[in-house]
Amino acid sequence: MTRLVPGLFVRHPGRPDWGTGQVQSVIGARVTVNFENAGKLLINSDAVTLETIEDPSVPGKPPDGRHAP
Repeated sequence: MTRLVPGLFVRHPGRPDWGTGQVQSVIGARVTVNFENAGKLLINSDAVTLETIEDPSVPGKPPDGRHAP
C-alpha cells in the first residue's frame, strides 16, 4: 500500500464519478482530498483504500505505471 501524503493524486474506488483527487492533508486515518468533480472531502482511510495515480494526465493509466489495454 502506498503511504498517503499531501500532493499525491488518488481516486476513490467506489466513486469514480468524483474523478481524480489530490491529497491535501493526512492526520492519522483522516485524509482530506480535493476531488475534481466533488470538491474537498474528508476520507476515512481505515474504511476506504484510495487508489493512487502516478500520472493524472494519462487517463486509465494504472498506478503501477503499465498502460491499460
